[in-house]
Amino acid sequence: MFCYQCEEAAKGCGCTVQGVCGKEESTAALQDCLIYTIKGLSLRNIEARKTGKDNPVVGPLIAESLFAALTNVNFDNVRLYGLIMDTIAIRDSLPRGDCTHDACTWTPATIEDAIQKGTETGVLATENEDVRSLRELLVYGLKGIGAYYYHVVALGYQNDGVTRFMEEALASTLCDLETDEMIGLVLKCGEWGVKVLENLDRANTSTYGNPEITTVATAPNTNPGILVTGHDLKDLEDLLIQTEGTGVDVYTHGEMLPAHAYPVLKKYPHLIGNYGGSWPHQKKEFESFNGPVLVTTNCLVPPAESYKDLVYTTGPTGFAGVTHIPDVAEGMKDFSAVIAHAKTCTPPTDISEKRDGYIDELTTGCAHHAVLSIADVVVDAVKQGQIRKFVVMAGCDGRQKEREYYTEFAQALPKDVVILTAGCAKYRYNNLDLGDIGGIPRVIDAGQCNDCYSLVLIAKALADVFETDLNGLPISYNIAWYEQKAVLVLLSLLHLGVKDITLGPKLPAFISPGVLDVLVENFGIRANTTVEEDLKLMA
Repeated sequence: MFCYQCEEAAKGCGCTVQGVCGKEESTAALQDCLIYTIKGLSLRNIEARKTGKDNPVVGPLIAESLFAALTNVNFDNVRLYGLIMDTIAIRDSLPRGDCTHDACTWTPATIEDAIQKGTETGVLATENEDVRSLRELLVYGLKGIGAYYYHVVALGYQNDGVTRFMEEALASTLCDLETDEMIGLVLKCGEWGVKVLENLDRANTSTYGNPEITTVATAPNTNPGILVTGHDLKDLEDLLIQTEGTGVDVYTHGEMLPAHAYPVLKKYPHLIGNYGGSWPHQKKEFESFNGPVLVTTNCLVPPAESYKDLVYTTGPTGFAGVTHIPDVAEGMKDFSAVIAHAKTCTPPTDISEKRDGYIDELTTGCAHHAVLSIADVVVDAVKQGQIRKFVVMAGCDGRQKEREYYTEFAQALPKDVVILTAGCAKYRYNNLDLGDIGGIPRVIDAGQCNDCYSLVLIAKALADVFETDLNGLPISYNIAWYEQKAVLVLLSLLHLGVKDITLGPKLPAFISPGVLDVLVENFGIRANTTVEEDLKLMA
């Protein structure tokens, strides 16, 4: 086993025995095998397209497979092997053409064969460190595209350009390319990252309306409840429809908090509030919730035995021994088992904050439509010196104590600095009483990591008003990362020309010294240091 795709890579190098995430060696090998087979599928579909015989299901399957191999998503060997066999079945239904690479022809007889193939074709199969770094950086960016595109497809939208780029980029990693060409593909991944985030924004807002600035309760009600975590709004909607009139309340957790801001979803009175914080706290929070937990996407922490029977997975997520709610070809998933289970449970235990300096309600829904509707107020506050600076503190949360840096940084920011955020990194500071500036919240939460495009539109609007480019704005970037969707967001910022990004809590293990030199020289990327030093630089 060798895996170094997330921020928790063991000893800052890579996990070699078991993933810090809880992933077993066999699971890591199956994920590597799955990536290998979708590379072969990509080559075959590209070849088939030359004669008009490509298969339109390839794009959604690649997206789901990339998503399933992302950190903290699928720990279920049986389901991973099923994805491998589905991939091979579709691959072999396509004309082979000139595709002779092993990834285009290999077929396992057993799950053990697939584990062995993953061991042979994983990260270390590429010997040159810089080539390996660029290939993996591209693949991790593609995992981000796959994850975001999965949600686009779930809402009934598609983009053939995204599909074709995923195929092109995956196929490229089976070839010996020049360094400049590999760097070009990595930056092109950022370009398509922006496009897929735009697609997702349009799919979400077309389906559920434009988010509205909304205050969300954190204290629970007295009915039994279902806790929904992950990112999938369609799953949440299906559940809300099926729980109407049942006496069962629905709560969001982690990245689902922004769901409360969508007009179509907030109309359900039994969508009560947000319970708990970000993904690292699942074991405590799922235990105290007392009712079923529906995990729609990442991030899943291997559940403790004490509450494992309360956990249900759906979509790309999976864990051995946990009930999985299957997908449906069309219409709604059937959540009746989850609802029936909830009716037998006690109400959630109240874990909301009630301390000085903390707030027991959270504000979300500050997406581009809501913020740009008060753009004049924001611009006036900047021109009058009430707002001196914006700091983008988007990204992921994580388990390590060093993540307290982001809480301390937010607390230490001058009172005339506004935080722009998206993703679960906000849970390090969104319950702090940081106040507002003339009615403008000092924490502007655009939503999930899926909603990072809102921050781009807000920044572009400010750049137009002040007649400058993104780097000429009074905006600094202090980005927290954990997994591969954050990698894609970083590549998207680089595509947009954003420079001098501070990244933490440590730089990715998969970035070789040679590739890091390129990023530093061309984009000014740096690692965070101390709160005091970084404040001098950014605020």
